[in-house]
Amino acid sequence: MTSDNGRPNATYAAAGVDIEAGDRAVELMKEWVAKTRRPETYGDLGGFAGLFDASALKSYRRPLLATSTDGVGTKVAVAQRMDVHDTIGFDLVGMVVDDLVVCGAEPLFMTDYIACGRVVPERIAAIVKGIAQACVAAGCTLSGGETAEHPGLLGPGEYDVAGAATGVVEADELLGPHLVRPGDALLAMASSGLHSNGYSLARHVLLDTAGWALDREVPELGRTLGAELLEPTRVYARHCLELARSVEVHAMSHITGGGLAANLARVLPDDVTARVDRSTWAPGPIFGLIGELGSVTQHELEHTFNMGVGMLVVLSPDAVDPAMRLLTDRGVQTWVAGHVVDGDGSAELYGTYAG
Repeated sequence: MTSDNGRPNATYAAAGVDIEAGDRAVELMKEWVAKTRRPETYGDLGGFAGLFDASALKSYRRPLLATSTDGVGTKVAVAQRMDVHDTIGFDLVGMVVDDLVVCGAEPLFMTDYIACGRVVPERIAAIVKGIAQACVAAGCTLSGGETAEHPGLLGPGEYDVAGAATGVVEADELLGPHLVRPGDALLAMASSGLHSNGYSLARHVLLDTAGWALDREVPELGRTLGAELLEPTRVYARHCLELARSVEVHAMSHITGGGLAANLARVLPDDVTARVDRSTWAPGPIFGLIGELGSVTQHELEHTFNMGVGMLVVLSPDAVDPAMRLLTDRGVQTWVAGHVVDGDGSAELYGTYAG
């Protein structure tokens, strides 16, 4: 149709926003969202707000609500280049819910936000599928979300994802610096790789500086570079919660952006120092490749990447053996990585990496 001035009538679709495609995406994702449903979930997908039955909190003596929000960062650029979109959800959920569990909070529900240049229903559904599968692994409901089409701001194949979650913990079961003391042990849980941090540096070194293609077979990695870079973040939530219920845990640190020392220091009181012994593990080959190909110093690597440790647990020395048995039985590689001494609230790495 044309207007009185002879020009075509402007429409939302002509401007780049396809409402029907968005509706189709919602229909495709419903199956996966339904799989995340906890008993406390109220209502169905499609409302203006996700609902959660808070009467479940009546059984708590003094419930503390915990909340966290995060995104995936530039790892989404790898997913877009590889046209693989059903794993990035694990990175999103892992970054959000594992920030909750470090204080002992059980994640209850999560919402997501997907901004894209053009809604491709199958691609949006694949992203949400990964988010939903990770929510199942974490034990939380995906209670709602938003998909926004931003033509002109993002290219047709570009998107970004973010999310937020809410959890709950009993006030007298809260983990954190107030429980940490000299003599505590540091128990490390292995990461699955880079997780979702440091990708700007990793991409700069591997793709731009070295000029490697994502489909390049890398003998050190035993697979293609793209497969390594897209390896999903390990979700620790249920392992951490079971550990806190079973043994004397004092604090936990989710090792994300900033590296091991900086994140560990966040859960320490001012009068102790956590000493992490590098010789207790060998970081995966991807970290060494980035260091070698980009002439990246060890200091820079350790302040950017997790170096093979996704979660650190500060616990009573008497709890180490049962904690290791529990985590091993759950398929989590774990080891004693150090200890806590009198100090100044810092965390330090010493020694040389194994291997």
